[in-house]
Amino acid sequence: MKFSRRTSDIAMATAALAATLAPVSTTAFVAPTPSQQPLSTSLGATLKGIQEDLTFTPPLDSIANNEISDMACIDAAKQMKRVMVPVSKEVSDTGYVGISFIHWQAEKQKQQQSSQSMLPLLLVHGFDSSSLEYRRLGPKLASLGIDVYCVDLLGWGYTQLGDTSVKSYSAKAKVEALAGFWKVVGNNEEVVVGGASLGGAAVIEFAAENIVRKSRSSDVDDTSLDKSGIDNNISNTNDEGFVRGAVLIDAQGFVDGIGPMSFLPPPLARAGIKVLQSIPLRQSANRMSYYDVDTYATDDAQKIGRLHCLREGWEDGMLSFMQSGGFRPKEKVSKIDVPTLVLWGRQDGILDGKEFANKFIDTMPNAQLRWIEECGHVPHLEQPEVTAQYIAEFLQSEEVLPSRKSASSTPSFAFAGNNILDGLFGFLSPN
Repeated sequence: MKFSRRTSDIAMATAALAATLAPVSTTAFVAPTPSQQPLSTSLGATLKGIQEDLTFTPPLDSIANNEISDMACIDAAKQMKRVMVPVSKEVSDTGYVGISFIHWQAEKQKQQQSSQSMLPLLLVHGFDSSSLEYRRLGPKLASLGIDVYCVDLLGWGYTQLGDTSVKSYSAKAKVEALAGFWKVVGNNEEVVVGGASLGGAAVIEFAAENIVRKSRSSDVDDTSLDKSGIDNNISNTNDEGFVRGAVLIDAQGFVDGIGPMSFLPPPLARAGIKVLQSIPLRQSANRMSYYDVDTYATDDAQKIGRLHCLREGWEDGMLSFMQSGGFRPKEKVSKIDVPTLVLWGRQDGILDGKEFANKFIDTMPNAQLRWIEECGHVPHLEQPEVTAQYIAEFLQSEEVLPSRKSASSTPSFAFAGNNILDGLFGFLSPN
């Protein structure tokens, strides 16, 4: 399928919208009092170091009100939580924002049966989507023994919206909040990061700043050292990096920005944003996303795909993102030198795999490509079983196994119950 650049931009901007089930949360964010504000951003500090937003209600009412029957969506929504994460004062006056996410814990039996433990996987959704986009893939990964965190990017999904304390929902703010999330929830432990469609651009920017730097240890072969004792294999600059690998699913990595819409005056930009909310555009994106249109591009999927943008504050958040110019991953792709799995739907009609999938392989120092047959732009929704299997094989590869310094294959913290204390005490027992 061939598109002009303008049509391709529109398709790219809308495809992920139809792919997700992202209902509306009607519970407004209630900011904590000063005494409740986080005292630390480290998991190991105090109980007040992490704060789950207990005012947050999963979007189950919206699902019911819109007569949505997709059980994968319902089950995923039940597990959704929101946590306060640290950001700069450029993003929020309070120094924190609320980030929603779903955690699918690895099945213990599969972990025990596996000869090798696997690193956790941090997944990011596509353009203006939500963590519900991974409603089919997340459970399958967990059943294979993988700990999965699917995170909403700031301003999208069920993150904090409609609050005057948040000053920016820009691409930079989204990446910063993602880093804050893993600092709080993941304790900056080693992780593999993944992103689908435009989420791939976010992951590329995030990974470029946080790649694990190879350090001299007992694992370093003396032959890699030069006369001064410097490891010649070192190619990164972050001494405290934690990203050990990446998974890119039909990802956008070679187009910077969002095109002419970033230069529109606010009134015209808002008009364009309202078009993104329209049923005709959603239906078009819905059909473009899949190879098996009859099975997956249903009226129910279209109806669900536009729910999240009805949340209060969504339009302002989208305007902030557009005016920021969007993500700029193009020059950062070659910097991702950790092992990378590139997954691509063979029949993707939005991003041509023959061009872009192979371009990732040519540009990235340590990438491998796996095609997913009979699949369009969203393998995690159309072919979740095959996608999960390929990811599991990648995480079990020698290059991506947890390093010796890692205490475990999963972060020591998990939201095991309905409140923050349950989660904090949950780290005392294996996940």
